[in-house]
Amino acid sequence: MINNRSLLIVGGLAAVAWLASNSLYVVNETERAVKLRFGEIIEENIQPGLHAKVPITQTVRKFDTRVLTLDTDTSRYLTQEQKAVIVDSYVKWQVINPTLYYEATAGDELMAIRLIQPRVDESLRNEFGQLSLQEIIAEKRDELMAGPTEDLDRLMREELGVAILDIRVKRIDLPEDVSAAVYSRMRSEREREAREWRAQGSEESERIRANADRRRQVLLAQANERSETLRGEGDAEAAGIYSEAYSADSEFFSFWRSLNAYRESFGEDGGNMMVLDPSSDFFRYLKSPDQPES
Repeated sequence: MINNRSLLIVGGLAAVAWLASNSLYVVNETERAVKLRFGEIIEENIQPGLHAKVPITQTVRKFDTRVLTLDTDTSRYLTQEQKAVIVDSYVKWQVINPTLYYEATAGDELMAIRLIQPRVDESLRNEFGQLSLQEIIAEKRDELMAGPTEDLDRLMREELGVAILDIRVKRIDLPEDVSAAVYSRMRSEREREAREWRAQGSEESERIRANADRRRQVLLAQANERSETLRGEGDAEAAGIYSEAYSADSEFFSFWRSLNAYRESFGEDGGNMMVLDPSSDFFRYLKSPDQPES
């Protein structure tokens, strides 16, 4: 009896443990879940925490709601002018609607990737087909992918219950023939820009030189004006001094002026000759006061 009772107790405890393990489940912080009864969803978007279910008849499917990365295959796209570009990209996506996600993919992440990747490829093909090669090279990649990301996010939310958070281009390569044409065009544009900058520099230098010449002429004119003013003031002062000296002794001043006139007439070479009348003023100044005039 004791053995049978022990077996019953052990069996009862085992049944309780099995029932508890199959009735209770935990949803982690990084997960969301749906509850199923024979494959039919009876509870949607179950939040993190401890929950209960009916064993055998009810099951629970959990989905990772963290941001996931889909590294897409390298693809070849045609631009607006039918030039080929080789694009390597990746996608950031996240489950936001567990119910719709389960209905579309049966909760299979690989199935979700197989559904997302063609849509990404189609979106990028349409975007690159609307742009020229120059625009693709010149534009920033973040701005280039803004449109496809928004369009694909709206579509995937409705179809798969996932959000497309970002589409990033890792690399854009060109075929060899296209690369040569692009590099040649870029070199031509850089040379044109260099010529424009050089021409602008020449114009600027000419403008600076013209301004310097104009400033030089202004300074020279001001200096000449100042020198003429000073010369005039000096001449006026000299004339005043001469006038004052003449007033003090007019006869001597006349004699001194005559001497200067003779000196300038003879010059510095000493080869000139002048004939004077003995009765002229020059000899009159040289006579002594008591000597009679001839």
